[in-house]
Amino acid sequence: MSVKTAKKTKTNISNEILEKAYRLMHTAKRMAEIYDENKAIASKYVHSTSRGHEAIQLAASMQLKPIDFLAPYYRDESILLGIGMEPYELMLQLMAKKDDPFSGGRSYYNHPSLKREGMPTIPHQSSATGMQVIPATGMAHGLKFKEEHGLGNEDEKPVVVCSLGDGSVTEGEVAEALQMAVLKNLPIIYLVQDNDWGISATGKEMRAMDAYEYAAGFKGLKRMQANGTDFADSYTKMSEAIKHVRNRKGPVLLHANCPLLGHHTSGVRKEWYRGEDDLELHALGDPIPKFHQYLLNNNFSEKELNKLEKQAIKNANEAYEKALDAEDVDPSEVSLHEFAETPITEEKGQRKPKGAEKSVMVDAALHAVDDILQNNPEALFYGQDVGGTLGGVFREAANLAKKYGDGRVFNTPIQEAYIIGSTAGMSAVGAKPIVEIQFADYIWPGMNQLVEELSKSCYLSNGKFPIQSLIRVPIGAYSGGGPYHSGSIESTLLTIRGIKVVYPSNAADMKGLMKSAFYDPNPVIMLEHKGLYWSKVPGTDGAKNHEPDEDYIIPLGKARIEQEANQNKIDNGESMTIITYGMGIYWAKAASEKYKGQVEIVDLRTLNPLDWETVKSSVEKHGRALVLTEEPLMNSFAESLAGRLNQHCFEYLDAPVKSYGALNLPAIGLNVEWEKAMLPSAEKVEKEIGDLLHY
Repeated sequence: MSVKTAKKTKTNISNEILEKAYRLMHTAKRMAEIYDENKAIASKYVHSTSRGHEAIQLAASMQLKPIDFLAPYYRDESILLGIGMEPYELMLQLMAKKDDPFSGGRSYYNHPSLKREGMPTIPHQSSATGMQVIPATGMAHGLKFKEEHGLGNEDEKPVVVCSLGDGSVTEGEVAEALQMAVLKNLPIIYLVQDNDWGISATGKEMRAMDAYEYAAGFKGLKRMQANGTDFADSYTKMSEAIKHVRNRKGPVLLHANCPLLGHHTSGVRKEWYRGEDDLELHALGDPIPKFHQYLLNNNFSEKELNKLEKQAIKNANEAYEKALDAEDVDPSEVSLHEFAETPITEEKGQRKPKGAEKSVMVDAALHAVDDILQNNPEALFYGQDVGGTLGGVFREAANLAKKYGDGRVFNTPIQEAYIIGSTAGMSAVGAKPIVEIQFADYIWPGMNQLVEELSKSCYLSNGKFPIQSLIRVPIGAYSGGGPYHSGSIESTLLTIRGIKVVYPSNAADMKGLMKSAFYDPNPVIMLEHKGLYWSKVPGTDGAKNHEPDEDYIIPLGKARIEQEANQNKIDNGESMTIITYGMGIYWAKAASEKYKGQVEIVDLRTLNPLDWETVKSSVEKHGRALVLTEEPLMNSFAESLAGRLNQHCFEYLDAPVKSYGALNLPAIGLNVEWEKAMLPSAEKVEKEIGDLLHY
């Protein structure tokens, strides 16, 4: 923590800027005092303030332009004041009021999302302790992609500023972002504010080096240091950093020491864990008295400064009183903005055009992405091994890099978090990413970004920032894939609200659903069964079908009746339905051969949103139902759906709705005999059908 005195040399910072900075410093100070004086009200919802960090935050934000992008963190109140937000607006969020301009009362104080003319764009910010760095780097990545492909601003170039605390630099996701920033030479400034505290842990406990020292390991990352207690020094250093990035000379990390003068949060107060010596030391670095003296040394009078301080105090006091009386939220609107509306609402194009040849699923996926890239210049495709000459370990992107160039189809490092999280930033700047996680078993490092950033953005930004993100994930067992290449993960994904999950079972659906997933403005995960890609697994020849035309598209959330039962069997009470998806379709079809005309098969195609009406109608029509999955059964999506059907269709049932899936084991063994023993099969499903029909 720096306690250096302010520089006394003259600068070329205008008086207008100096006056504004001084007024806003006192505004932030008074806001923090008001919150402490009114703890019973202000601390109803946890908040943090910028006390001690005002100088560097204002120096950064006051130099940003409306073309720029910003990713603040939860202590960045002064950054928000610096770009032009009013204290009243921030207090609306403090009190979770209806007119909170960021989230409509949904998110914490200093968790902004802003799309306002005349100000930098701020996509949804989570409770970021490093998580914001990947989406912010994705913004810079998207800006560079657009510029290189003639889709960007032809005049002045935008910059991305990502603010973070020094403690969060130890996060692994920060390393992923910095690696990509230097690898791709991205236009981003990482502003690291170092106050030497985490919550109750000190820098000495948490790290072997500070962020400036750590950044030396990233070749191509320009490193800078600023005295974060000194507005003039901070302003000058930030100006240099912005100029460097705006001129596209590469990414910058600017490390600024600051004191922590307030509480960690209103819920973790400084007196609980900090001693008097520490508090006195940090008080020496208070930027406000330092700036006051600096201005006196640069021809400002006490009278002028006193007037600015009084204006700030009056503004903050009035804003608080006004915010107290502001309208509360309407609880009836709680469900708004889980998803943005999709333009794809009906099936279009030809599913089986004249003269079409049969195609395997992997080729249908390839052709769909090819069509998307050809017709959407803002689209790009990246992931591990999808670029170059290989085109994916399953050849699902074969020749796309050669056709569209390495700028649109490219390989990434082994960084699942970056692959997923960067799509949030890409989407915010107008790029349209398609990405791939190489195997479902390896999605877990990316779950943090999927849950905290992608899934919540539309809802917590009050609908301003839905994230258009198509995430392809090869999934499922395919004869000897073993414990790390055979997993099924859909139930975990389906516990995450705010994302859509698609699971095609044949080539035509693959193509139509892939197009729909791309044009959907929300995050969509496309689960693609490896065992169906080439129809090499015995019994899956039906996954090959005539490839639809280029215009074919299927709306998400619409199931398909894959196989119908005979009406006379239905009338006689001798029929049942199987609700399934993916490989389950082929187990069900083979198993039903013994029971000709008695089994309807519903292919869900989309697991979220679920076509509840089709599923419910099928169960009511037949009175007997089996929900079939490849996943271990216990606590699975299939078991949940069966329970829901038992609840809602009870009066129509002739037997309990059953669910059937894999054994409840942690992984699939490598030996194919272990795989057979664990997974469902046509023979096993045949027995389940018999049991239900004879119940």
